Amino acid sequence: MKNLLFALILLVSVIANAQEKVYRGEREKINNLVHIKLKVDFNFEESQMNGEAWVTLTPHFYSTNKVVLDAKAFKIHEISINGVKAPYNYSDNELIIDLDKTYKKGEEYTLYIKYIANPEKVKQKGSKVITDAKGLYFIDPKDEDLEKPTQIWTQGETEASSCWFPTIDSPNQKTTQEIYMTVPSKFVTLSNGILKSQTENTNGTRTDYWKMNQKHAPYLFFMGVGDFSIVEDSWNGLDVNYYVEPEYENVAKDIFGLTPEMMTFFSEITGVPYVWDKYSQIVVRDYVSGAMENTTAVVHGEDAQQKKGQLIDNNEWEGTIAHELFHHWFGDLVTTESWSNLTVNESFATYSVYLWYEYKYGADKAAAHMYDDVKVYLESQSEDKDLVRFYYEDKEHMFDPVSYHKGNAILHMLRNYLGDEAFFQGINTYLTEHKFGTAEAHDLRLAFEKVGGKDLNWFFNQWYFGNGHIKLNVTYDYNTLNQTVTVNTNQQGKVFQFPLSIDIYEAGRKLTHNVWIDNKQNSFTFPFNKLPKLINIDVKHVLLAEITDKKTLENYIFQYNNAPHYIDRRQAIEEIAKEQTNKDAFSTLIKALDDPYYELRVLALESIDLFQKYYKKEAIAKIEKLANSDKKTLVKAAAIGVLGKLVDPIYKPLFLKGMNSESYAITGSSLISLYQIDKQTTINKVNSLNADIKKHLADAITNIYISEQDKSKLPFIAKHVLKGMFLSDNKRTQQLYTQAFKWIAESDNKEAITNLTNDFVKLGLQYKKYNFDKMAVNMINQLVYAQQQSTNTNKDELILILKTGMAKLIE
Repeated sequence: MKNLLFALILLVSVIANAQEKVYRGEREKINNLVHIKLKVDFNFEESQMNGEAWVTLTPHFYSTNKVVLDAKAFKIHEISINGVKAPYNYSDNELIIDLDKTYKKGEEYTLYIKYIANPEKVKQKGSKVITDAKGLYFIDPKDEDLEKPTQIWTQGETEASSCWFPTIDSPNQKTTQEIYMTVPSKFVTLSNGILKSQTENTNGTRTDYWKMNQKHAPYLFFMGVGDFSIVEDSWNGLDVNYYVEPEYENVAKDIFGLTPEMMTFFSEITGVPYVWDKYSQIVVRDYVSGAMENTTAVVHGEDAQQKKGQLIDNNEWEGTIAHELFHHWFGDLVTTESWSNLTVNESFATYSVYLWYEYKYGADKAAAHMYDDVKVYLESQSEDKDLVRFYYEDKEHMFDPVSYHKGNAILHMLRNYLGDEAFFQGINTYLTEHKFGTAEAHDLRLAFEKVGGKDLNWFFNQWYFGNGHIKLNVTYDYNTLNQTVTVNTNQQGKVFQFPLSIDIYEAGRKLTHNVWIDNKQNSFTFPFNKLPKLINIDVKHVLLAEITDKKTLENYIFQYNNAPHYIDRRQAIEEIAKEQTNKDAFSTLIKALDDPYYELRVLALESIDLFQKYYKKEAIAKIEKLANSDKKTLVKAAAIGVLGKLVDPIYKPLFLKGMNSESYAITGSSLISLYQIDKQTTINKVNSLNADIKKHLADAITNIYISEQDKSKLPFIAKHVLKGMFLSDNKRTQQLYTQAFKWIAESDNKEAITNLTNDFVKLGLQYKKYNFDKMAVNMINQLVYAQQQSTNTNKDELILILKTGMAKLIE
C-alpha cells in the first residue's frame, strides 16, 4: 500500500515514533483455516451486510475442542457444527466456540455462522489509537451524493476482514475461498478468483459466485460492488481486466495497459511465473489507502483514474500498479508470518518499481525513483526504528518509510553486494520454498545464503535487526611529492560495515577502487600520475547513506561532465546553480538543458537564472528549442514557464498555442506565462474552461486567482488547497497553497470555508489510520482562531461550520 498515502506515512511515522515494549511475535496457531465459503447480501439503508459463513478448520498440531474466531461488531443469529447448534461466547470481538468433540491434527470440521456485519459500529483499538478500520465500506449507499457513485468495497489489511466475515484474522493463516454475492442487478461485482456463475433473481438482484482455489491470507479477501466499466485485457491466456468508472473507460488501457508486460517481466526476473488464475484491478471512491494487493483483485484509490491530459505528461500511477502486482509474489504467494516482519512484503513491492523502471525506461529513471524513495526515509525521522520490529505500539505503525522505502534501499544494497545472478536466484529460492505459505526475514537470509554461499548475518543484523543508516564524512589528503591521495572516512554515530567504491578521475582516465569500511575511521591511500580532477565516493550510489565531503565548483563542473550516474549529475546541477555568476558554471548549466534524462532537463530549467551576463542569448535559444520541440511535455511546460518570466510579448503566440495543448502541464504553464503579458486574454481563457479541465489545472488557475485577488474564486481554490499543501513535491506549489490557505482562513466567504472544511473532514476520516484526522482538527482550529480574530460580520456562522466539521472528525 503513493500520493497521499506516502505523505501521510511521513506524518504517522513522526507521531508514532514511540515504541511500547510489548513483544509482537507471530500469532499462535491452534487451529488452521482450510476453506471459507460465504453467502452475502447488502442492506444499503443501514450500511450492513447479511452473511452466512461456512468456515472449515483443522487443529494445527495439538488436539482441541474449542476454536476462537475474530468477528468484529457482528450480530450473531446462529452457530452450528455438523447441523447441531454449538455453544459459544461472543465478547471483545472474539467468538469462542465449543466444538462437538475433540479434534486431532488432520481432522477437519466446518462451522456454520449466520450473522449481520455492522461495519459502522466497528471500533478497532490499538495500544493508544482508535482507527476506523471497519473492513467493509459503503460509499453513498443511499445514492444521495450527486458527485459520488454508490459503491461497496472491502479493505482487509491489517486485520479488518473479520469486520465482514468470521475468520482467524492473521497473516500466518492461508485458506481457499468461495463467495456468493447478491447485489442489485445494475451493479457489477469483483472478488478473488474466478467468476463461476451469475444468477438473476426475481427481486431485481443477481447472485454472483466467485471461487478461489488457491490459498491466501484472510486480509487479502476482497469484494467490490458498483457501476463499473470492465475493460478487458489478457496475459498468457488469463483474464486481465480493469474496472473503472464509465467516464474513464476510454483511458483505462492508457492507465493500466502495461500490466501484462509487467506480469511477464516479474515472472522472468523471479523465475516464478505468475501463479494466480486471473488479474483484475478496480478503482474505487474514498479509498482509505493508496492501493491494496488483494489476490487477483487489486483495489486502487480514485487518483489512479487520470485524464488523457495527465497521462500524456506522466502516468503518476504506473509505479503503484507495479508495486501491487509484485505483491502477488511477495505478500500474496509468500506472506509475512507477522506484522513485525512486514518488510518481507513491502520492501520487495517497493523495490519492484525500481526494477520495472530500470527495465522499461533505463538506469536514470530507476535511479531518480530510488533517490526520491531514500529522501522519503531520510526525512521521516525514523532513524531509531529497526526494519524488523517486534516491539511496536500498533501494527498500523509498521506501514511507514522504514518498512517501505528503507527496506527498498536495503534490498538494492544487498543486490549490489551479492551480484544480480545470486540476488535473483535467491529470490527464486525464497519464493519456491515458501510458496503459498509464510516466511520471515531469517527465511530470506537463509535463501540468499543457500544460493550465494556467503554468510549474511552481519548484513541482516545491521540492516534488518538494527536501525539507522550510514553517516560518512570523507576528507582527502594529497601528497604531491609521493603522488598519492589518502581518502579518510569517518563514520558519525553508529558504525556500519560495508563495501565502498571510489572513482579517481585523472586527466583522460578513471580508476575505480573497491574498499571495505569496518571501523569508525578508515584511511586508504592510492597513487596518481596527475592531480585528480575529481574523487567520487559510492560511485554506483547504492549505499543507504548520508555522505559529506568538500568539493569545489570546479569539481562539480567536472562531475557533471564526466560522472555518469543520475545522482552525480543531479547533485552537480544543484550545486552549480548556486554559482551562476561564474561563466563556466553557467555554461555547464546550459549544457544540462540537453541532459539525456528529462527530469534533469526540468531541474536545469527550474534552476537557470537568465538575468545575468553570460551566454544569455545561447541559453534563451536553447530554452526556446525545448519549449517547441522537446519530446517530453513536462520539459516543454518547464521551458514555457522559464520564457514566461522574461515577460516578453514575442512569446505570446507560443503561449496561446500551448493553451490548446492536450498536455495539462503545457496548458497550465502557458496560462501562467501568458498572464504575465496579457492578463485579460488569460482570464477569458480560464473562464471558458469547463469545471473538469479547471480541476486538473488547479495549480495554474489558483496562481492566477491569487494574483488577481479575486475573492469570488475562493470556493474553487478551497477545493484544492489541501492537496497543494500536502501532496506536491514542488516547494513553490506548497508555498502558493499555503498562501491560499491563509487567505481563505481570514475571508468571509462561506462557500470557501465550507469547501475547505468538507475537504478536511473527507481526508481526515478517509486517512484516519494515518492520524490525518488529528492534523485536520489542528488546522481547523487555526481557521477558527483566524475567524475569531477577524472583523467578519458573519464570523459566528463560519465558526459554526468549522466546529461542525471538527465534531465529525472527533466523534
